[in-house]
Amino acid sequence: MKMKTLLNHRAFAFAYVLLAVVLLSGCADNEIVKSCVEGHTYGFWGGLWHGIIAPFDFIGMLIWDDVAMYAPNNNGAWYAFGFLLGSGGWGVLASRSSD
Repeated sequence: MKMKTLLNHRAFAFAYVLLAVVLLSGCADNEIVKSCVEGHTYGFWGGLWHGIIAPFDFIGMLIWDDVAMYAPNNNGAWYAFGFLLGSGGWGVLASRSSD
């Protein structure tokens, strides 16, 4: 019986964290994709941030047409390196949680 209660607590905790992430992501600043091509050029830090939020961007990209997963106006290798590090962090966190 204790194991079932523990699983219920974990499921509710996960649901609350997921709800908080969804609600907080609603506060994120958005930018029109066409202005990204002409506007701000993203570097390493922008790539790192975009890599971290890539799973949420992917879901948003499936739902809305004005959400992009990868900034089209970037400075090349440094942006790609930051994106790679940012998106790789999800795999590291997932592998550690399975132990």
